[in-house]
Amino acid sequence: MKRCKNLVFALSIFGYCGCAHLATVKITEPLVPTIAASEDKLTLARQHLSAAEREQPSLALGNDLLSARLSLQVLEERPNDSPAQSIYNFSVARAVENVERAKIQPWQHKIDIVGPTSQYTLTTPKPIDSEHDPGRYDLFPTDSLKIGGTFFKTHSAVSGIGAPLVAVARSENPHFRQQYKLQRVYAPVTAAIRFSGQNAELDFVDPMKSDRIALSKRSFPLAVDLSAPTAMLIARERPERLGFSRLMNPAKYADTAGLAQLQQYDPTRTPVIFVHGLQETGASWAPMIDSLRDDPWIRKRYQFWFYSYPSGYPYPYSAALFRHDLDGIERAFPNHKRVVLVGHSMGGMICRLMITDSGDKIWRDFFATPPNKTPLPNDTRKIVEDVFIFHHRPDVQRAIFISTPHRGSELARSWIGRIGAGLVRTPQRLTSIYNSTKPLLIADPTARPMKRMPNSVDTLEPKDRFVQAVNKLPIAPGIPYNSIMGDRGRGDTPNSSDGIVPYWSSHLDGAKSEVIVNSGHQAQYNPQAIREVERILKENLTAKN
Repeated sequence: MKRCKNLVFALSIFGYCGCAHLATVKITEPLVPTIAASEDKLTLARQHLSAAEREQPSLALGNDLLSARLSLQVLEERPNDSPAQSIYNFSVARAVENVERAKIQPWQHKIDIVGPTSQYTLTTPKPIDSEHDPGRYDLFPTDSLKIGGTFFKTHSAVSGIGAPLVAVARSENPHFRQQYKLQRVYAPVTAAIRFSGQNAELDFVDPMKSDRIALSKRSFPLAVDLSAPTAMLIARERPERLGFSRLMNPAKYADTAGLAQLQQYDPTRTPVIFVHGLQETGASWAPMIDSLRDDPWIRKRYQFWFYSYPSGYPYPYSAALFRHDLDGIERAFPNHKRVVLVGHSMGGMICRLMITDSGDKIWRDFFATPPNKTPLPNDTRKIVEDVFIFHHRPDVQRAIFISTPHRGSELARSWIGRIGAGLVRTPQRLTSIYNSTKPLLIADPTARPMKRMPNSVDTLEPKDRFVQAVNKLPIAPGIPYNSIMGDRGRGDTPNSSDGIVPYWSSHLDGAKSEVIVNSGHQAQYNPQAIREVERILKENLTAKN
């Protein structure tokens, strides 16, 4: 009972969100759009859609194609006709569903489809590579998905022509780590159908690469739904469930640490890498990323990645792992543009180490001898050097800190924080390193004495010696950085706090901008904070730093 009470107290510092679902997705039966009675072609198109609901998939597909053709004829005359757009998009969505139900693959060979008044030859453009092969995915029209959950109380989409889909890979990628990809792909796609005589071409368009589509003799805005794939990923994979487990027992989840791209790599777009904080996962960034991608300017110029890690690790060790992954993408994508880092809370502390030069200064703060004369086993030396000796990364062009405790948080050393720190299981590997280095460490009377290897909660303390050592070092010149923090709406800066991190800890001299928002510690969800990140990203590519 005592341990359970302690756990409840400890969860308050970690911001544990309980069993709330961040995203829910349910399959629904979409209704045929209503139209004005005077629209002869659209009325006929709607009748064919209604008939298709009673047919087998192959026969229903013929009705879908005829409906799409009729509504497209109206759009050719009146491109802004909203009912025609609705009928066309609905027809294409149902055609995709019936292609799947009929188990036909027009991307492999032509398929003859018998319609109610004529026959169509259905084709699909040849995929540019295996990754774009529609046969590798289950395709879900977004108009058949009911999306909800904490992160998706509202659902935004871009109106236009085409049927937005969620493409879900039918199998996991066994090489996802080496390729810096998600284990299973959840991608946005927009389907459209073109007609030439009796030929019907079903095309799948990547909305991350194009925002318009040519049909017949006209060009139309492309219908886009970028949040539905994110919602389905979170609803199916439930990545947030790992947050607390990875905090409590990081060694058990060591293989979940890694850097992953959220879209297909594009050398022309600047990577933005999001780094979460304590007890969080990459899912924590979903509201911000979805909001940023709604902006066409941002979408065309940036690509989004995230770094996730077991947050029970001491953050200097997590930073060392992050550096190894950044080295990995340098090898895998040598032509990538310099990256922008966005870190929340402890993730911001990790990002700061990417733009700081330590040399051997931190090493000398801890050890009485220089690195080459400190007697350590080779395997231990390598890890300790990775943690204590680092240089700013030339591949980073900017950092954005959100609710970041650069100088620690008093809550981490309170009795609640001590309980929480005591519940985190230190990996055996790190315990061995601590035992090897402890006899060599210089005593520091200003730091809190430790009888074990510090974990993530320990390294958030203001008197943690690593935190103190880092704050003696300047951020590398020439790398701009911005700060965002919350004051809970009290307007009492510089005496403000977001409830966990006080202003005196999150403030950094020299920041290009500093914005205080009406938020608690989870400022990455705040609309004003999201707009500020959007502003910074636009300034980053348009203004001279």
